[in-house]
Amino acid sequence: MFVDRVKIYVKGGDGGNGMVAFRREKYVPKGGPAGGDGGKGADVVFIVEEGLRTLMDFRYQRHFKAPRGEHGMSKNQHGKNAKDMIIKVPPGTVVTDANTNEVIADLTEHGQTAVIAKGGRGGRGNSRFATPANPAPELSENGEPGQERDVSLELKLLADVGLVGFPSVGKSTLLSVVSSAKPKIAEYHFTTIVPNLGMVETEDGRSFVLADLPGLIEGAHSGVGLGHQFLRHIERTRVIVHVIDMSAMEGRDPYEDYVTINRELKEYNLRLTERPQIIVANKMDMPDSEENLKKFKEQLGEEYPIFPISAFTRQGLSNLLFAIADKLEDTPEFPLIDEQEEDTGVHRVLYKHEAKETEFVITRDPDGSFVVSGDTIEKLFKMTDFSRDESVRRFARQIRGMGVDDALRERGAKNGDTVRLLDYEFEFLD
Repeated sequence: MFVDRVKIYVKGGDGGNGMVAFRREKYVPKGGPAGGDGGKGADVVFIVEEGLRTLMDFRYQRHFKAPRGEHGMSKNQHGKNAKDMIIKVPPGTVVTDANTNEVIADLTEHGQTAVIAKGGRGGRGNSRFATPANPAPELSENGEPGQERDVSLELKLLADVGLVGFPSVGKSTLLSVVSSAKPKIAEYHFTTIVPNLGMVETEDGRSFVLADLPGLIEGAHSGVGLGHQFLRHIERTRVIVHVIDMSAMEGRDPYEDYVTINRELKEYNLRLTERPQIIVANKMDMPDSEENLKKFKEQLGEEYPIFPISAFTRQGLSNLLFAIADKLEDTPEFPLIDEQEEDTGVHRVLYKHEAKETEFVITRDPDGSFVVSGDTIEKLFKMTDFSRDESVRRFARQIRGMGVDDALRERGAKNGDTVRLLDYEFEFLD
């Protein structure tokens, strides 16, 4: 089964908790704090694996949770950092944030890696909080929570040349005779329901990857037929080979077919029309093909070369493959991200803006209780060890410093009111 689009959940590992410990050794009076820090949580890392061809594995596992760091230990021993979680993806995978649609990574080369979800840092042990005023703190941090996000994976095949055309024009037959690919071939529409790749080598030793894409029909760009599912695979191709059935056996006009398919390519993505196109007049072994080709050339004009072939009898294939190889040599790669500016030799630095975390937001529940939420306050809460009074007092000081107490008073909070944070409830004391 060919899978080229999935949505998955990834979570970086939480950091290990810091420890509260003291030196208790013979002949070392007042040994002081000796609690170690927790280890860093594992990152979720995607790596390109050349042998993979589809995103099939993600159909069966959609949740990836990286391991947490080891907790800190006594004698100031640092917890072990967790080993990164490696997830293999096929070349041509584009990773986007499912909520913001921001492209996180475009993975094309074997061995290329990208960190998709970062692990949290380890919590600090009580050694870190020792001060002259408080030389023996009973205070430590829990590990920072790992980053979590829903991501969409989209596979765009890494083919040099894409075969496009109406169903049953002979694309699969052409692929099967010029390469060792074995696509299913039959006399009905949409025999090809998944893209097929084949490696083609010309007589002079040049080679390229050819993709046979399921047939396009009118309206494909807006979701009609099968073609729209696979139009994305043309985006990476450098040359488009447009196959037309010159025999017109199905009652369609070759020129109308040509215009319709080009309209679909243009509607899907304007940049597809920038790619050089080679027109292939197939089924030239059929009776009316010569007459139809003559008429087609008159309608088209002289702007494009046309290669008459018969994939069935293998007539004209050699010239076609040479022409494709020549065109590939002259055609640069098309970047997926539209680069408006040309390279003028000036080095530019890309500063990536990351949205500032919201400290806190206060809302009211129908029962009258106050709800405090926000990235910063939730992270502080998760990193606080509520089993120790000193840690609780530190958390109270931190949220007071952030202005949460004052904001609650402004919203009308009074003594004894309920305040919720995540799944926990507190009593407001003025």
